[in-house]
Amino acid sequence: MPHTPRPAAPPQAPGAAPAATLLRTAAELAGFGPLKGPRAVVMTMGALHEGHATLIRTARAAAGPDGQVVVTVFVNPLQFGEAADLERYPRTLDADLAVAGAAGADAVFAPSVDEVYPGGEPQVRISAGPMGERLEGASRPGHFDGMLTVVAKMLHLTRPDAAFFGQKDAQQLALIRRMVRDLNFPVDIVGVETVRELDGLALSSRNRFLDAEERHTALALSRALFAARDRLAAQQALHARAQTTAATTGRAAALTALGETRAAADTQAVALARPVDGPAAVRAAARLILDDAAAEQPPLALDYLALVDPADFTEIPDDRTTGNAILAIAAKVGKTRLIDNIPLTFGVTT
Repeated sequence: MPHTPRPAAPPQAPGAAPAATLLRTAAELAGFGPLKGPRAVVMTMGALHEGHATLIRTARAAAGPDGQVVVTVFVNPLQFGEAADLERYPRTLDADLAVAGAAGADAVFAPSVDEVYPGGEPQVRISAGPMGERLEGASRPGHFDGMLTVVAKMLHLTRPDAAFFGQKDAQQLALIRRMVRDLNFPVDIVGVETVRELDGLALSSRNRFLDAEERHTALALSRALFAARDRLAAQQALHARAQTTAATTGRAAALTALGETRAAADTQAVALARPVDGPAAVRAAARLILDDAAAEQPPLALDYLALVDPADFTEIPDDRTTGNAILAIAAKVGKTRLIDNIPLTFGVTT
């Protein structure tokens, strides 16, 4: 196949960071190079923000100076249930080129819908399976089928050694990893920690739709997650302390030496009898914050609060005391739907 010349980068203002090269077609992408090292890809739907920039910088570090970083910008129609949502999604390609270039991307692949889906919507699609029908999949039927279909196409088109995705979309990340494993894609899938604004709100292109009052209400998502995390940490610290005390010369002598009261002794007994208040307490701590937010103006309309196994996104039972989990929230504030999550680990190391 003849080599396609590398498209020229747009002119830059003096002192400005170089914008990434814009590639519009699969042929331009195939000819972009030369490729001297590994290729890292960051897939987006545009409207790039600091969360995306963090992904790009992580990909740049992984690819190294001889590697190549490609950012895809494509608003995938298969992921939208309503035409209005598709039309409303922000499109900021010029700004995206600047953000991508400043973060270290070599190219932005921004194909048209016809380029990605020649001849119309694909008749053959990837099915997300049972995991794709839970949580986000239940709220947005078909969303994950469309997401996996376009990710599979982009992996074929870009042919990366590694692809980087944010952990804010935890269910999406889990499904991509499952698809890559089940269908033997030769690519490493790398999850990157959620990036938050100073007030705790997870970065999202949808945040721009929130007015000041809605944003204040939306902070309940991260506050609920942090409250649940802190509740779990406090419980596990109490249990660890109780175990340490019990291992000394004797319960009564230890309590006396510490100058503890009868109330403290009772607290220790409870901690020993029930090592961790467990998943129920974690859910309750988060729900308390979310219930308060539901009474604010404007109110938070909760879609789901779920504590799930990261392997398959099934609910974790209340009697689980060890293992990893994801606490996930989805809610609407005004007309804007937001999601957030936090990883948790049950069990105490003493």
